[in-house]
Amino acid sequence: MKFNYLLTPALIGVSVAIVQPQAVALSSTEVSKVAKAMTVLIENQNGSGSGVIIRREGDTYTVLTAKHVIDNPDKYTVITPDDSRYELKYDTVKKMPGVDLAIGQFTSSKTYPVAKLGNSDDISEGATSYVAGFPRPSAAISISIYNFVEGRVTANASKALRDGYALVYSNDTLPGMSGGPVLNDKGELVGIHGRGDTAENYQISDKNPDVIIKTGFNLGIPINTFLRTLPKAEVGTRVGALTQPTPKEPKADDFYIQGGDKYKKGDYKGAIEAYNQAIRLNPQYSYAFNDRGNARYYLGDKQGALKDYNQALKINPEYAFAYYNRGNILYDFDDRRGALADYNQALKLNPNYSSAYNNRGNAHYALGDKQRALADYNQAIKVDPGNAEAYYNRANTRASLGDKQGAITDYNQAIKINPNYVFAYNNRGNTRYDLGDYQGAIADYSQAVKINPNHSSAYNGRGNSRYYLGDKQGAITDYTLALKASPNNAEAYYNRGNARSDLKDLPAAIADYNQAIKLNANYSAAYNGRGNAFYYLGEKQKALADYSQAIKSNTNNSEAYYNRGNVYFDLGNKQGAIADYSQAIKINPNYAYAYNNRGNAKYDINDLQGALTDYNQALKIIPNYTFAYYNRGNVYRNLGDLEGAIADYNKAINIDANYAQAYHNRGLARYDLGEIPASITDLETAANLYKMQGNTAAYQQVLEVIRKRQR
Repeated sequence: MKFNYLLTPALIGVSVAIVQPQAVALSSTEVSKVAKAMTVLIENQNGSGSGVIIRREGDTYTVLTAKHVIDNPDKYTVITPDDSRYELKYDTVKKMPGVDLAIGQFTSSKTYPVAKLGNSDDISEGATSYVAGFPRPSAAISISIYNFVEGRVTANASKALRDGYALVYSNDTLPGMSGGPVLNDKGELVGIHGRGDTAENYQISDKNPDVIIKTGFNLGIPINTFLRTLPKAEVGTRVGALTQPTPKEPKADDFYIQGGDKYKKGDYKGAIEAYNQAIRLNPQYSYAFNDRGNARYYLGDKQGALKDYNQALKINPEYAFAYYNRGNILYDFDDRRGALADYNQALKLNPNYSSAYNNRGNAHYALGDKQRALADYNQAIKVDPGNAEAYYNRANTRASLGDKQGAITDYNQAIKINPNYVFAYNNRGNTRYDLGDYQGAIADYSQAVKINPNHSSAYNGRGNSRYYLGDKQGAITDYTLALKASPNNAEAYYNRGNARSDLKDLPAAIADYNQAIKLNANYSAAYNGRGNAFYYLGEKQKALADYSQAIKSNTNNSEAYYNRGNVYFDLGNKQGAIADYSQAIKINPNYAYAYNNRGNAKYDINDLQGALTDYNQALKIIPNYTFAYYNRGNVYRNLGDLEGAIADYNKAINIDANYAQAYHNRGLARYDLGEIPASITDLETAANLYKMQGNTAAYQQVLEVIRKRQR
């Protein structure tokens, strides 16, 4: 049956054909050829969209698209499949009332195929659907390239949503494909695509911000809605065959599409109520079970979500989205292997499922298999070069494997794709911090908190960078902001405690360490930090208790062993000190300070050879270690090697020209060698330095030595 419409001089007429029922299904390749020949790119200076040719009369072609693609008066260009460019005459644009549809015209003497229209009322859940269009340029793909995607119809509602949207399908659409054709398996135009399940509609897991839940909720306007709207559009047409349908009782699809609309608006409770109604009318509605699971997930009912995904898969064992979403739930439940199995199944059903590769990579990473994680992220990017999450996760993996520059390259790409990717800015800041680029790290953390003023980790990271640049007050300000954003951030309390300790505000530092320990009773570093504060306050027994607790919480905390060794040393327990320094060295064989201090303890128990060995090792690790030269000089002096002692004191003084003790002991060694004038000069220098440094006792002691030597 054909419908012929009049064309008046000033108005558009649209002539369409409903294809006869005997049309047979085509292969996806055949449908793609049909779609590509009639799908056009619509460009203007502010963006792009897609459209489909639905009529030709002479040299005038009519294009149907989504209203929002050509909503604003502007200069639009139609680019046809042969890359020819034509002006879309805006004075010919007619917008359909009440629906997100519009038609416009361009002129060409060339021949382009015209769409054949199907009957969208006949489309049912589970039917094959195809969507064609031109995704907008992105960081991954710099030009609009024709895209054709296959999927399934998940709902065809009799009661449309706002703007006429009533057709729902699972096709993976992208921004820029709005206005493109939705085709059935016969290559017939059954709808116009308008809204996609794109990145801005992804919901991020609360346990893993890199896991996304995908609804598959893509919306189109049925072609019959367009045909029924034509008379109202005043476009000079007569439509007698497609009158408004007789009102019917709501069907399952109506409630399903209502649920999807509420879900996208964040009304999860309302979405669940709608899905309940859809399931009541159709107990085998696998899509409704899946999407109700998504809504339950975001209300925190993960067990309920799991039951819904299970039911969806019981009804439809080949439902890739349901496997994917159940995998996300299992991941959140720490069942990484169960999650892997579900992601594997999703990928078996859809080998081009980029998000499933990404999330399987996360599961491999969590299981410690970073190489497999990398392989999955690589595949996710290969399938979808615009997958910012895959670049981000690959960056995290590279950073953990020590490839910091490779990580930064991937964070850059993630940010290029998504300029508001707060986690990528934060982690790029972490990586720059690890590389010692504190200013670069601060810039990244600042951008992260600009995007999300409540990003506690970014404030904490910026505080750390400021700390290492010497801006302790600025660091404290950032740690305080981190705690304002997240009052339970134990790490921020710990870091603020460190900054306050450095500024000698020891009571405030202890208060912060207390809070960190309250939040995390096994926070070894916080016990160690509090121990340091007690030590500087002279409360060595409390310090000893904290260092012991730090070691109990983490037996590999070399700093805690080192610090406890210092307390034992001060309390006269030299053997206890040596044991702790030895343990610190066992954990960290390059711990130069532990070698130096163990040397001091050995020196005090007259193990001079043992002390000498330790000082040698300390200097091997840190060749400019002033104290180690000074201490080794003392050993040489006690062993009678005055020349060796003087050589080490010389090195200590060369490194630190204000090292009073080194001048003092070099003066004594020179006196023992009979170098009296040089000895007196060293002792006088030591006295002056002691006086400048406020060490009155040492100053008086050296003056007395000088008086005795000058007699």
